Amino acid sequence: MRSLLLAALPLLLAAAPVPQQPLTIDRIFASPSLSGPTPRQLKLSPDGKWVTLLKPRADDRDRFDLWAVDTSTGAQKMLVDSKKVGSGAALSEAEKMRRERARVGGTEGIVEYDWAPDGKALLVPIDGDLYLATLDGKVRKLTSGEAVLDPHVSEAGHYVSFVRDQNLVALDLASGKASPLTSVGGGTVTCGTAEFVAQEEMDRTEGAWWSPDDAHVAVECYDEVRVKVVTRAAIGADGTKTFDQRYPAAGTLNVTVALSIISPTTGKAVKVDLDSDPDIYIARVNWAPDGRTLYVQRETRDQKRLDMLAVDPATGAAKVLFSETSRTWIDLNDDFKPLKDGSLIWGSARSGFLHLYRFANGQWTQLTHGDWSVEMNGQSAHAGLIGVDEASHRLFFTANKDDVLESQLYTIDYLNPAEPERLTERGWWNEAVMDKAATRMVVTRSSPSQPPQVYLADATGKRIAWIEENRLDASHPYAPFLAAHRPVTYGTMKAADGSTIYYEMITPKLEAGKRYPVFFEHYGGPGSQQVKRAWMAPMAQYWVSKGWIYFQIDNRGSPNRGTAFQDQIYHAMGTVEVEDQATAARWLQQQAFVDPKKIAIFGWSYGGYMTLKMLEKDRGLYAAGIAGAPVTKWELYDTHYTERYLGSPLTDPKTYATSDAIADAPSIKTPLLLMHGLSDDNVVFENSAALINKLQETDTPFDMMLYVGQTHHIAGEGRQAHVQKTIERFLDEKVLGE
Repeated sequence: MRSLLLAALPLLLAAAPVPQQPLTIDRIFASPSLSGPTPRQLKLSPDGKWVTLLKPRADDRDRFDLWAVDTSTGAQKMLVDSKKVGSGAALSEAEKMRRERARVGGTEGIVEYDWAPDGKALLVPIDGDLYLATLDGKVRKLTSGEAVLDPHVSEAGHYVSFVRDQNLVALDLASGKASPLTSVGGGTVTCGTAEFVAQEEMDRTEGAWWSPDDAHVAVECYDEVRVKVVTRAAIGADGTKTFDQRYPAAGTLNVTVALSIISPTTGKAVKVDLDSDPDIYIARVNWAPDGRTLYVQRETRDQKRLDMLAVDPATGAAKVLFSETSRTWIDLNDDFKPLKDGSLIWGSARSGFLHLYRFANGQWTQLTHGDWSVEMNGQSAHAGLIGVDEASHRLFFTANKDDVLESQLYTIDYLNPAEPERLTERGWWNEAVMDKAATRMVVTRSSPSQPPQVYLADATGKRIAWIEENRLDASHPYAPFLAAHRPVTYGTMKAADGSTIYYEMITPKLEAGKRYPVFFEHYGGPGSQQVKRAWMAPMAQYWVSKGWIYFQIDNRGSPNRGTAFQDQIYHAMGTVEVEDQATAARWLQQQAFVDPKKIAIFGWSYGGYMTLKMLEKDRGLYAAGIAGAPVTKWELYDTHYTERYLGSPLTDPKTYATSDAIADAPSIKTPLLLMHGLSDDNVVFENSAALINKLQETDTPFDMMLYVGQTHHIAGEGRQAHVQKTIERFLDEKVLGE
């Protein structure tokens, strides 16, 4: 067991003291954000001359405007004011759900934008309409009240494409004429955007891909006719609406997918040969730099095989270039880049850790090596490869080579691979984007003592200018609470199989002989690393300010630790990850400063599922549990996620039975608080309804808080505060006895 205590938090306040205030839940969820102005959607213009970003308003942390920063001078200006330009029109249900998939539900104003490839304009969707913004501050409206979806500027900049009435439409920017490129959309068929599971689980949001010269566009059309209809009730304050949603639950039929290559000038369409098996996933689609080859990643339903297809755009004929296989599952990634010399950069975990490879002339060259991983930063897919400079044959990527708890930026020569060179500073969690030629980068970093900062750097990693320094000075929103900020302690423990488990802990100032309750948070599911050297949401500090110890771990099954560590949940959800959480709880009980009878657990989504399984398996170990939006029956969750880990309930019913959280629910004697949004279309409310029914019919006591009109993410300052206050009242009563 080892423990690493971070250096004391540096106080960067001005000479004049800032009056200190107690941290409150109301202030945590009010505007401006206590973490400072944290921008989203950071992008470099294709020529690297501008950095653009979505910045929250000081008076409304959930509304975003589009800003631009001149990389030569550092001057900033607002390009699009969402309050002045937007119509305020209500979003369509399809757009609301698409935002849920993108994890931006509940935000307002501008939530996405797209640079024109020539770097002269940006495409900005607002309130269902499309606008073209130029760097001189002018904004041109392209559509009016047409409820468009998934807009993109074509690669050569001649068109803006979007989905309208379930068909892909191309708007010629020179003439202003909009022409449909598909006509089969309607009813159960949609063309030009991604299906539900692609958006939610595959990290693929697009369904149209323009060739480099705009001569062709590859278009996905999917048909939901085979997908089971689920009537979802959205219970709101002003009444209940029902939606017949096509939801592909585990073991049921998916959409059928087709891919065509269409000429925007002639309308001629060529169907891509995806083979005879209709039950496949289109994982990724990319064009070669010369536009002569379309690369399609085809994934089998069981996700144990991924084929890279090379498609002739003239005929639609496809051949398999190579395949990835696994005995468990294959994690999709965006670490793929076709190069001008005809070779391909590819990310693969075939060595046991995710590394970069080059495929040239039918031969593989492994570029990175070792018991570390190119970083996984998303829920179900990842893009550690952030840039390729073909002029100097260099790759840029994020990885945890130096420390499992840090994401650092590295570079390597892909023609002469040697030890990767680190470009970012130790002690931070870094993410980055680069311009098209990989000459400049925008780095977002944070540490346990510094909220997110954004800076511009050159290709050597040298900082050129701050985009958002977010300095913790006297003017920072967090300044009144900084003196009470407690440091984070990191350490390790051993799982039952000998695996190393990392934890993070924040304690109050410990008094000799005093024992403290523990707020033990967990996620526990695959695809998301929780323990890292990064800024944490202020709620962790709030619990500490109230006398709690804050604690969490990354159990077996979590990413960035290699396949041997991650794959232990294969056909075994609710086993090893629950066991590791119990190991951590028992370790806590052995600490002289912990009250062994007051360890409370909390989790949302997969974490909510974990709460239930932890209370069921280790009775009496925990003092109380909060389960937010839990999956309770994996048969109710979607195909791509669930079957990846558990197989199909049609062929692997035992894995579903053991992973179920309903059957053993009556054994829960620990105080339980259940929370769920009544309009959740991700973990549908039926999960909690089944649990509630089981607990009620067996006279098993529990507490419950439901949120009308809310989806998987509880949105709004007041409601978010209400969630935390409800948790606090529950713990005060059930654990602290107050």
